[in-house]
Amino acid sequence: MPQTTPYSSKFNPSTYSSNHSHRQPVEENYGGLHYRDNKLVSGSLEALIQLLVPTVDYYPDRSYIFTFLLSSRLFLHPFELMSRVCYLCVDHHRVGDPQTDKKRIREIAPKIVQLLTEWTETFPYDFRDERMMRSLKEMTHRLAFGDELSRRAMQRLIQRLLRKLTTLGQYEESLATSSATAAAMDRPLALKSKQQLVRREECVLNLCDDPFVFAQQLTHIEMERLSYIGPEEFVRAFAQKRPSDNHKSLFSKRKASNLEAYVEWFNRLSYLTATEICMPVKKKHRARVLEFFIDVAQECFNIGNFNSLMAIITGMNMNPVSRLKKTWNKVNTDKFDILVHQMDPSSNFYNYRTALRGATQRSSTAHTSQEMIVIPFFSLFIKDIYFLNEGCVNRLPNGHINFEVN
Repeated sequence: MPQTTPYSSKFNPSTYSSNHSHRQPVEENYGGLHYRDNKLVSGSLEALIQLLVPTVDYYPDRSYIFTFLLSSRLFLHPFELMSRVCYLCVDHHRVGDPQTDKKRIREIAPKIVQLLTEWTETFPYDFRDERMMRSLKEMTHRLAFGDELSRRAMQRLIQRLLRKLTTLGQYEESLATSSATAAAMDRPLALKSKQQLVRREECVLNLCDDPFVFAQQLTHIEMERLSYIGPEEFVRAFAQKRPSDNHKSLFSKRKASNLEAYVEWFNRLSYLTATEICMPVKKKHRARVLEFFIDVAQECFNIGNFNSLMAIITGMNMNPVSRLKKTWNKVNTDKFDILVHQMDPSSNFYNYRTALRGATQRSSTAHTSQEMIVIPFFSLFIKDIYFLNEGCVNRLPNGHINFEVN
């Protein structure tokens, strides 16, 4: 299928020669879209919407679909975009002749289904809006006019979407339940009975004494929680931090609950680590737990789970743990020192970023699912995205939406 940009055949091949140090960037304007070196850099909202809409002989580039669906919510509601896309896909090109219209719908239907499939799979939260679901069902009826196969494909799409939304709803309900339970249990230790404290002295080693298995389980938790975070939650979180922005009203009052829950998971793991180390009464037992978590952190690093790694290091650097000098003296800290060096925040986390690049390269050439795992240190990941967002304007002086990263 053709790429999003329409200019690939218009450029002189000589402009791509190896000697391009003094080459001027090639800029073109086409139908409200501005390109530089064959790359889209800005465009009017209407032109960008038109670029999203497939035709019989055109389908937008997948990277463009994701980027525009994500960023468009800064300028209009998803249900408004959905309504325009549906109109441009079907109604805008109707000629009034039933046979001609049916033939055209049959030709364009597979690409419409593909676009809506990408939308529902990447941004399922959008379809919690009844207006979005209504548009989706209306599109199913329109496609049924031209092609029975496309109607069935749309029905399967809606069924997958409903299952996904049900799963997301159950996950958020479990988060709410666990938060309520945690709040109920958050009482001063003095109010707890001695019997409760004795029970709590069951060490984590009694549950799992294999650092590799423990690290794997942490990674499963990380990946599950990450899978529920919608990309639009980042946009919502950053947009709401700008009091001067006039597009905040485009977002629902629903908080980025899955994003917040994942950040909270980091804190819970840090406190769990510190609590498990401090809980044993005897130094030799504390030392065993301390060594265990160092080994778990090492396994997390080997797996590529940098978020759990940093959470464990943070827990071991908390004051209640760091001041256990006699306990630390019983432990060989060489492995821990190496891990701390890897996650050293100096030079903008240079060592960590180097390790992350290595893990990413390993993932790109991986032959097993385990080698593909890369879980970044999430707080730093959010910080990087935030500053990238702050460094770019949403709209240019000419009113175009900015697609270029500064």
